Amino acid sequence: MSGTAPVAPTGAGGAGPRRPVRAAIGLGANLGDAAGRLREAFDRIDAIADTRVLARSGLWRSAPIEARGPDFHNAVAIVETRLDAFSLLEALRRIEDDAGRERPYRNAPRTLDLDLLLYGDARIDAPPRLVVPHPRMAGRAFVLRPLLEVAPDATIPGIGPAAGQVDALAGQRADPV
Repeated sequence: MSGTAPVAPTGAGGAGPRRPVRAAIGLGANLGDAAGRLREAFDRIDAIADTRVLARSGLWRSAPIEARGPDFHNAVAIVETRLDAFSLLEALRRIEDDAGRERPYRNAPRTLDLDLLLYGDARIDAPPRLVVPHPRMAGRAFVLRPLLEVAPDATIPGIGPAAGQVDALAGQRADPV
């Protein structure tokens, strides 16, 4: 990844200005300088048009789940955006592509992974393109622990308070870096 030029969506995603929405974005990487790549990704997310980062979690380290490879570094960003969810996802995918992200198979090691976890209190069911809340977030300690660091009152639509999901994940390693 290079530069911090604004990342604007290419799709229209709706006409006119939109009311700001708070969204949660999960960040992960386990190839190369994963920690450095996440720090740079926070800046790139903040540069997305009509979007600003309100909070950045610290970095967390976790073992891969349903995958092989080195440990992941993970984090969560809380953003305020005027983009619709699909345009925000498109901007995140472009940041991943700029970081050299490849998708050779499900759960492959990653230079950068950016997931739209929450988009306000919306429930979006448009697979395979977008499902919000992220369908596996409630079962992933590496998502919930950094999310709760920056949004302790976070609620997962259709599930309930994120804090209520953490105890069931005690067997998953997710440690602050």
